[in-house]
Amino acid sequence: MFISTYLSPQYGSVVSSVVLKAVVALSCFLVVILESCSGKLLVYASNFALNGNRLQSVSVATEKIAKMLKLPMEVVTFGEEFTPIYVYYKNGDEEPIPVYCNKGVEANMLEIYEALRNIIFVLSFHPDHSVLKPIRNEVMLFS
Repeated sequence: MFISTYLSPQYGSVVSSVVLKAVVALSCFLVVILESCSGKLLVYASNFALNGNRLQSVSVATEKIAKMLKLPMEVVTFGEEFTPIYVYYKNGDEEPIPVYCNKGVEANMLEIYEALRNIIFVLSFHPDHSVLKPIRNEVMLFS
């Protein structure tokens, strides 16, 4: 509105259009930055582990942590047969960070959850992983 009071009506709409396009471009840029900084939890398992209790326990524990941190979670499967189930934290384009490995031992969901929570608590103190800070409240609550 400020611009159109100083410009003729025909130029006011052109300037408003340019300003609107700049605002939209800036907001898209900010969304890309926020998405790349948000991170996500990834569960890597063999296709052969899909029906097992281990994958279910690891997935449920990881999903619980992801919900608490408001992060997406993804299960990635491979056609190769291997025993371990891995959980990684991935922040944007950075290399994924391993946060848990189940090497074939049956573990209940609570044990897996506590192991994930503890390592993510430590990782939350790194300045590049501030999105993980909410886990500190839960860990301190139970300490």
